[in-house]
Amino acid sequence: MTDEEHASSRSGEQSSPRTPNAGAASDVATSVAGGALLLAASNLLSRILGYGRDIVLGGLEGSSPAAGAYFAAFQIPDLLNYLLAGGALSIAFLPIYTRARLESEASARHLLGIVLGSLSIAAALATALLWWQADWVTAQLYPRFDPEIARLTTELTRIVLPAQILFVIGGILNATLLARGRFWAAALAPLLYNASIITLGLLLHARLGVRSFALGVLVGAMAGPFAAPLVACLRARVPLGFQFAPLDRTFRSYLFIAAPLMLGQSLLTVDEWFDRLFGALIGPDVVAWLSYARKLMLVPVAVVGQAIAAAALPTLARLYGAGKLAELNQSLLDSLRAGLGLGVLLSIPLATFAKPIIVLVYERGEFGSGDSQQVAALLQLLALAAPSWILQQILVRGFYARGDTWSPMLLGTLMVGLALPVYWWLAQALGASGLALAGALAMGANVLATLALARRMHRAPPLRALLDSLLRSLAIALGGSGVAIAICSASFGSGSWMLADQSLDTRASWQLFLLGGLCYAFTALPLAARWGDAPTRATLARVGSALRRRTRRQRAPAPHR
Repeated sequence: MTDEEHASSRSGEQSSPRTPNAGAASDVATSVAGGALLLAASNLLSRILGYGRDIVLGGLEGSSPAAGAYFAAFQIPDLLNYLLAGGALSIAFLPIYTRARLESEASARHLLGIVLGSLSIAAALATALLWWQADWVTAQLYPRFDPEIARLTTELTRIVLPAQILFVIGGILNATLLARGRFWAAALAPLLYNASIITLGLLLHARLGVRSFALGVLVGAMAGPFAAPLVACLRARVPLGFQFAPLDRTFRSYLFIAAPLMLGQSLLTVDEWFDRLFGALIGPDVVAWLSYARKLMLVPVAVVGQAIAAAALPTLARLYGAGKLAELNQSLLDSLRAGLGLGVLLSIPLATFAKPIIVLVYERGEFGSGDSQQVAALLQLLALAAPSWILQQILVRGFYARGDTWSPMLLGTLMVGLALPVYWWLAQALGASGLALAGALAMGANVLATLALARRMHRAPPLRALLDSLLRSLAIALGGSGVAIAICSASFGSGSWMLADQSLDTRASWQLFLLGGLCYAFTALPLAARWGDAPTRATLARVGSALRRRTRRQRAPAPHR
């Protein structure tokens, strides 16, 4: 940031919040909150559909070799998706597209046409090469597969691979919509994607076997991530274009911003790689236990962190393009405080009721009580790291909005290198629990380092405000959990149900989950609405208002015809 920008920021921070700019700040907060609530609901439903997809696949295939081939077939598509469509290219595109729109719609159309055309052709060429060499790639990745399973893995890989082209095109189109404040396509896309996999898996499994799920991935990518933003762009009359110009100066500038997101490393991704690497050295079950616990830990991260981060980036980029640095810093601070407050309010009860949640979600068939004990113990540790995951996802958007992807990714890559020996040492000392603890400690350190970098470069966000949010939400969450623990323990005669090494049947788990959840909600929500920080109170108020409007519409009598 230049000295002039620092001066502008300081002058804006010194202005009173009751000035006429308060109306603009309120509009900014409303825009971010409205988009975040929509995306949060979408992420929650998508997670539910994702669990339903896993249940359907598990019920039809179990742990058969065909199911193993299905999961193995995603290795190369997932890597291509991580580099291209997994958020990197669209995150980099959104801020520069926003600035181009501030110049003129012609500049925005030129940028969109070049990026869309060049990336689409590049993705198609990469997909064609991998499709052609799928046999060789499968043999290199899975040399111990028997010939029949290797052939099936190759076939499934070739079915799934073309979906990545659709993810690339849809990702850029969706970033265009987000830059224009349109969130519905982003909310609808993952729901259509998961629903297609479930539907085709159920309808065609008797004829095609596990291939039906791979076909569902391809159709789902077409219906959701591709068609949803394309239809939304056409309905909004977004000026589209398509031009293959990889040497164009505009495209090269875009790639310079996108490169660190594509090539750099972050603990948000590498944490799972470390769990697989070091977990496999401990024992084959450890990787599965960590994966099961991780999926549940990521529910509040997706519902709160990903939703707020995705909704905030367009607004932050627009404010930076307009030179409104004080408003940008305030909007980022509000997003961070809301994410931190809601993250703590969700992570504490997740850790408290880890055991009954694990029993309800996973314990059936081959997943026994011993597995539940192990996964519950890991979830109790991982859940405490969820607020750090949420903060990190939101915090880096303050850099991305400024067109700075290099600083946070260089720092993230450095933190990965520093965390590596910590994962190794704790895995050796404490086993699976050590890996979960290493992830929590590393992500906490990563957030503190990113905060320090943001403070140094942007002189924001203020740490005192974040500490205030943390202490308020901790006090509320611990109070609500304390009430829930006391009532559940009195109802069940003891508090042994909290311990991961205690067995619980499904009926007791349902009772604990419902009773504890109601006790926590009726205690913590009123406290948060009364004594939580301002952004958390505002978010809860908007949720309550939306629910009341929906209830009134459902109760309203149908109009007479």
